[in-house]
Amino acid sequence: MTAAIILVLVCLVLITRSINVFREYERGVLCRLGRFVGVKGPGFVAIVPFIDRIAKVGMRTITLDVPPQDVITKDNVSVKVNAVVYYRVFDAEKAIIEVEDYGYATSQLSQTTLRSVIGSAELDELLAQREKINQELQSILDRATDVWGIKVSAVEVKHVDLPEAMQRAIARQAEAERERRAKIIHAEGELQASQTLQSAATVLAAEPTSVQLRYLQTLAEISTEKNSTIIFPIPIDIIDYFLNGRKKSA
Repeated sequence: MTAAIILVLVCLVLITRSINVFREYERGVLCRLGRFVGVKGPGFVAIVPFIDRIAKVGMRTITLDVPPQDVITKDNVSVKVNAVVYYRVFDAEKAIIEVEDYGYATSQLSQTTLRSVIGSAELDELLAQREKINQELQSILDRATDVWGIKVSAVEVKHVDLPEAMQRAIARQAEAERERRAKIIHAEGELQASQTLQSAATVLAAEPTSVQLRYLQTLAEISTEKNSTIIFPIPIDIIDYFLNGRKKSA
């Protein structure tokens, strides 16, 4: 009786070890007596216990968070940069056979590549051309991990941490740039205003009576305001008339 129970238990253990169920996004790399047999799944997969070994591989996209890296840029600025890498396994056989731990290998390669690429770029390029840096990182990682059966779909630099002194210098530079633009815009406005005034003076000089009409219009605009002061402009021609008359009488 005891032998029968032991036999049943052994059979149950063997059956349990021989049955594998893989989800739609999983594959199994099967090796028999140490030799690669094939990639199995998804679904139900039966193996021979103690003879076959099967390794499960996920085929979904994996998000890898690259820890912050201390890097010195090409123009000798110390920065701390971190990134995120999106990759997936497209060849389960290579991912198991060609590399011991494809996840750890991809993580280490991402860190070294991030330091290398950031170190060959200047600070202004890192801040202003983030998309170019991302594409370069993605291209290098994709080529390096292709032999492992891994496809790197995207790499994004998340944060660039600058020293406090460099942040103040960039702020001063931005403020000076804004002041320069403001002065240029003000000078251009003065130039346009002077050109418009010159054109207006030419038109008024062609018709002397238009100057008098302009005086009256200005008086009308002043009278609309609620004030106790009345300003009445006197044409310069009248003063000239009295001055010329006084000179003649003298």
